Amino acid sequence: MPKRLPGFCLLLICLIAAGCSDRQFERRTYVLTTGTTGGTFYPVGVALSTIVSARQDESFSLTAISSAGSMENIKLLRDNQAQFGLILGVFAAWAWEGGGPIGTPQSHLRAVGATWPNVEHFVLSTDFVSSGTLDDLANIDGQRYVLGMRNSGAEQTGAYILDAVGIDFRNRFSLAYMGYGAVSGAIQDGNIIGMNVPAGAPVAAITQSYAQMRDSITILNFTQRHLDAINRDLPLWNFYDLPAGTYPYQQADITTAYSPNVLVTREDVPEEIVYQLTRLMWESLPTLREIHSATREMMLDRALAGIVLPLHPGALRYYEEAGVEVAPELRPAVIR
Repeated sequence: MPKRLPGFCLLLICLIAAGCSDRQFERRTYVLTTGTTGGTFYPVGVALSTIVSARQDESFSLTAISSAGSMENIKLLRDNQAQFGLILGVFAAWAWEGGGPIGTPQSHLRAVGATWPNVEHFVLSTDFVSSGTLDDLANIDGQRYVLGMRNSGAEQTGAYILDAVGIDFRNRFSLAYMGYGAVSGAIQDGNIIGMNVPAGAPVAAITQSYAQMRDSITILNFTQRHLDAINRDLPLWNFYDLPAGTYPYQQADITTAYSPNVLVTREDVPEEIVYQLTRLMWESLPTLREIHSATREMMLDRALAGIVLPLHPGALRYYEEAGVEVAPELRPAVIR
């Protein structure tokens, strides 16, 4: 006849089993690095992390953190302080090739997908506007202008664009360095005469500025010559229309340019984690669109547009299941 275990032994076995069960199903937290709080990366990143973490049936959670933007995000991903990041499309190209300010190929990066358009917003005090185009930035002569925070994605892409179109900003501008949250107050106070704020439209910092300053500021138009110039080395940009009323007191349509924003990850993140995140992102579009209007332009059939680095295997699996055509050069086995 089998012996009965003492009561405390049964209790201990149950506790050990429960502890093992808890550890077995413990959710790992991954970090998504975004941008400054006044831009678009941060609120959308927070929304995505909230959606993921609220799903109790998922084996992982996601924490969104603010940052200086694409440049810092690439460093955080390199050092594994973040496992996912939102970066500008031009930075994705620079990171993969080791070009621009990156310098060294970031071969550990993989794409999850293109998100919403990153719309160029070069804003200038109307007192300096003559043609209404980027050419008006040549009218600056020693005044303070913000390209972005130091070493941020906004600063680096702004410099790339101005160099490409022939604006001698290094000698003509008195450069100030601020994030999106600070530039609105600075231009309203007269501390700067303009700012470069690339982000998904509408951008909170520009909305606030227009609401207070009305026609005292102008978003500058891109011409075909400007578009051809910035696409000469990196063919990533297309025209983008900001209809009248996109911003308070904006009376006329504005033609600017956009390139894709890209969600990236590290190659060593497990395939299943990236697959689930990719699935949740695209299946949660209705919720994301309620949180920020920029995500209304996220479309599954454009999920790979403008991407130059290979997909993570988890993302590839999702797109294949969803019937999205994947170019051969984006498949993980193809390392250029």
